[in-house]
Amino acid sequence: MSLAVAFQMDPLEAVDIKADSTYVLAVEANARKHALFHYLPQDMTLAQGRVVARARRFEARADPAAPFTIGEEEVIDLATLDVVMMRQDPPFDMAYITATHLLEHVHPDTLVVNDPVHVRNAPEKLFVTHFAELMPPTLITTDRAQVMDFRAEHGAIIIKPLFGNGGAGVFHLRPEDENLNALLELFTELYREPIVVQAYLPAVRQGDKRIILIDGEAAGAVNRVPPSGEARANLHVGGRAEKTDLTAREMEICEAIGPTLREKGMVFVGIDVIGDYLTEINVTSPTGIQEINRFDNVKLEAKVWDRIEARVHARHREPPV
Repeated sequence: MSLAVAFQMDPLEAVDIKADSTYVLAVEANARKHALFHYLPQDMTLAQGRVVARARRFEARADPAAPFTIGEEEVIDLATLDVVMMRQDPPFDMAYITATHLLEHVHPDTLVVNDPVHVRNAPEKLFVTHFAELMPPTLITTDRAQVMDFRAEHGAIIIKPLFGNGGAGVFHLRPEDENLNALLELFTELYREPIVVQAYLPAVRQGDKRIILIDGEAAGAVNRVPPSGEARANLHVGGRAEKTDLTAREMEICEAIGPTLREKGMVFVGIDVIGDYLTEINVTSPTGIQEINRFDNVKLEAKVWDRIEARVHARHREPPV
């Protein structure tokens, strides 16, 4: 069954074909003969209850010399499509939230991956707090006294913005560090939201593991090891990707959160685990497919599309109400 699929994402011309998960998802969709469209989030319009987008047909191939063939712009009605892949990068700001509201007008008749309602309700550093028993000690607060008490209890801490992404604005403060007050002042000037404060996990020196869950089931993982002198393991700030296997504790974490992800329509999710602790649940535009594919000789994008197609086919088989 050929599907009509739109990718709501950043410009195709800016895609890093060697690392981008969306790229291999598009290549796999193209190989399955799905009709592909691309548009930017700002290309959507809501008019008289219909959501349309200025989009371009495209083809995606595993060819570094010519990864995309892009057609002319046309206006498409998203309600006429089978699937919308919501794959634009964060930040998770009001523009992102607005996009979820617009897509809510077409989902679930047009399957949006991931479900826009639950994407809106599941920012990475807040959604994870519903699984507090799996997390390291954590504060989300604007209360300076609470932060000071937390540091006195735990010593080394991590401070980061609540709606940050990609490791931006993440600070590791040792017990003797004198910069805490200055950092709190800076965060107050930059952000209106509370900040996240967590106990520092020394296990991060052995890696911050990205685990991919597909429709609530663990599908693979890559370990990201921070460079010397750096507390962040994000690959784009110098982290080193390593092959890894899932531990019994990591499988326990996946099994604990998997049913909730599946129930909420989170088909493609990336979680972050340091040592024995879950630190984030990434539902907006998770990455990691290409690294896992290379280390494990798999095609996770095929598994993602198997689950998407199964959801579309199940919906078509549902009897009318």
